[in-house]
Parts: sequence; C-alpha cells; structure tokens
Amino acid sequence: MTTSVLVERPSVARAVSGGVLATVLVGVSVPVTGLLAHYPVLSGQAIRYGIGALALYAVLVRGGRPLPRPSWRDLLGISGMVGPGMLGFNAAVLTAQRYAEPGFIAAMLGGAPLFLALIVPLLQRRRPALVVLLGATGVVLGVVILSGGGSWHGPGLLLSVLTLVGEVLFTVSGMGVTERLGVVETCVWACMVAAVVGAVLSSALDGAAAWPMPTATDVVALLVLGILVTAVAFCGWYTCVSALGADRAGVLIGLMPVSGLVTSVLLGAQSLTAVGILGTALVAVGCAIGLRRR
Repeated sequence: MTTSVLVERPSVARAVSGGVLATVLVGVSVPVTGLLAHYPVLSGQAIRYGIGALALYAVLVRGGRPLPRPSWRDLLGISGMVGPGMLGFNAAVLTAQRYAEPGFIAAMLGGAPLFLALIVPLLQRRRPALVVLLGATGVVLGVVILSGGGSWHGPGLLLSVLTLVGEVLFTVSGMGVTERLGVVETCVWACMVAAVVGAVLSSALDGAAAWPMPTATDVVALLVLGILVTAVAFCGWYTCVSALGADRAGVLIGLMPVSGLVTSVLLGAQSLTAVGILGTALVAVGCAIGLRRR
C-alpha cells in the first residue's frame, strides 16, 4: 500500500533559485570530488549518498513529515534515478576522464538542455516550446564555446555519451515520483537505494579493500558531497523541475561548466579569457530565454 502525500508546488522564484543553487553546487564540486581520487569509487558514492539520506531524513523528522512508501511505479522511477542517473553517471564521468579531455565531457553534458527540451514534451504528449528550444540551443552553444570542445580517444566518446544519458535520465526518471511522493521524500528514497546498491557492489567487487579508513580530507570531502552536492542540490534541482517543468529547468544545466570556470578563475587555476566570457554570456542569454513563461 502506498502512502499518498500532498505535494505543494513552489513559487517560480523559489524554483529558479533552487535550480541555480543546485547546478552551481554541482559545478564547483569538481575540485572536491578530485580529493577522493584515491578512494574506491563505489564505496565513496555509497558513503556520500548515505550521508545525504540521513540529512534529508532528519529534515522530514524535524518537520513531522512521514516517509511515504513508494509504489512499484515509483520504484521504477527511483531505479532510473539511482542506476544511470547517480551511480552510473558518476562512474561514467570518472572513467571518461581517462579517455577524453574535460572540455569534451563538459561539451557533451552541455547537450542535456536540448535533449530535455525535446524529449520531455514528447513524453507529456505536447509540442516542444519554441522559446525553450531557442534557450536550450543558446546554452549548448555557450557550453561548447566555454569548454573548447576537447578531444577523445578509445571509448571516450561512448563514455561521454553515457554521461549525457545519465544526466537526462536522472531528471526524467524523477519527474513523476516527486509529483506523487514529494521532493525531499523522493530524494531520501533515491539516496538510500544508491547507498545500499553502491555498498553491495563495492564489497562484491573489491572485498575488504573496498572500505579503507578515510583520512581527514576524505571525511571533509564526503561530508561536502553528501550534504551540499547531494542533499541540498538534489532537492533544489527537483524543486525547480516540479515547478517549471524539466524542459524549462534543463537550461540551467549550462550553469555547471560556468560555475566550474568561475571557481577555477577564483582559485587561480586558469585565467579568464574572451572566449570564456563569450561562452558564459551565451549560457546566460540562453537561460534567460528558456526560463521565460510560455
């Protein structure tokens, strides 16, 4: 038996703010993720999502809200979020970096807004909105210019495509579940399932070596990824999707490489160039167009 909940639709301003916060957090998390390069991938993800699940469940308990049981239909959507969208996406990104330049992976991910602008309306049996398509196209061009395109070899192209598929499926799979269960509730279930599956797979593949004692740096990185990049970013993103629709919200994905560029410039890792400014401007214009009311 499934427990039903009353899902309150957030305001547009709150939704856009949540989407911007989510994409910016994911974009600036790249250096944090790099701190876990030596730690087993699946184990790190299991811990990260476990932390996220605990943080989000604490929010429900504090608000006196029960955790509803998902139906089989909900479990199907949660499986899509967890499999290709969370565990699969992160594994593909980490593996793709061995065979493709970061710019190529970023450019491939930059195509997600256009895919969402086309696929989501078709799934909902309506025509794609011209304004959203124009905005998504501007975002894609901006990301390509911003990232410089990059190159790949071996399976780099396939792995980069898988990152794009994972990003799209993460959003699409969660649309219906968040409408039925609520944003926080859905994210709790997704994080719990991802933590359990990641732990089981890691133990099966690596045995005792899958769980080394984390260093102080590892602990800080896992807490940042679990609380900010998982709990806060996931809820912010699905809040945006539930209010604006996944096609309109998708244009904000272009802010991920932009926030990564800004972080690199602030840290002195790279300089700000005219190409970077042009790409950022195109992304901003694309977001402004795509987020306009239909």
